[in-house]
Amino acid sequence: MDNKYVSGMGKKSITPEEIKGWNWGAFLLNWIWGIGNSTYIALLMFIPFVNLVMLFILGTKGNEWAWQNRTWRSIEHFKSTQKKWRNAGLILIFVIIPVFLISLMTILKGEAYKKSISVVVSNPQVIEMIGKNPSPSFWIMGVVSYESSDGMASLNYTLNGDKGNAEVYVYAINQADSWELKKVLVISKETGKTIYVIRSDTMKSTNQKRV
Repeated sequence: MDNKYVSGMGKKSITPEEIKGWNWGAFLLNWIWGIGNSTYIALLMFIPFVNLVMLFILGTKGNEWAWQNRTWRSIEHFKSTQKKWRNAGLILIFVIIPVFLISLMTILKGEAYKKSISVVVSNPQVIEMIGKNPSPSFWIMGVVSYESSDGMASLNYTLNGDKGNAEVYVYAINQADSWELKKVLVISKETGKTIYVIRSDTMKSTNQKRV
């Protein structure tokens, strides 16, 4: 390697022209890439708002910083390693994260979720508020946990109708492998109107007749 291009000497290192350019590994893996390439300024990714700018700075300056902060056997060694970081980032974004999200959605959209959908979409007050044929959005937030034979689910998702949209909040418990809805709350996004489809105190659905 040309002695002119000696890496690992900080700002004294001269970055070869052929490695300058965008670094996808630094952009996609940011602070992880930073630790692996001795570029600890990437830890600024943990600072809110700063991280939004830092993401693009890492992509732009990543090659230069990595060359300055680590010792490389050659330009080819550098390029080969950065290519591996790029590939790892692509696998994370397009394989690992999607698989994780699908698995999470599968867990959250279990029996408690299905039971809440059943009571919400058939509730007359909900239909009057957001319109006919209400349907849930794909995304759902919340947590489902188990302890021994019991469990708990706290869920939140959006319900879309032809007249408007609403947020649905669900709390359910699992006992002896059976989910029971304790509270199902629907709040209109347009008006803020609140409908208790199921109340935790009375455990009665608003679909039931009042005597």
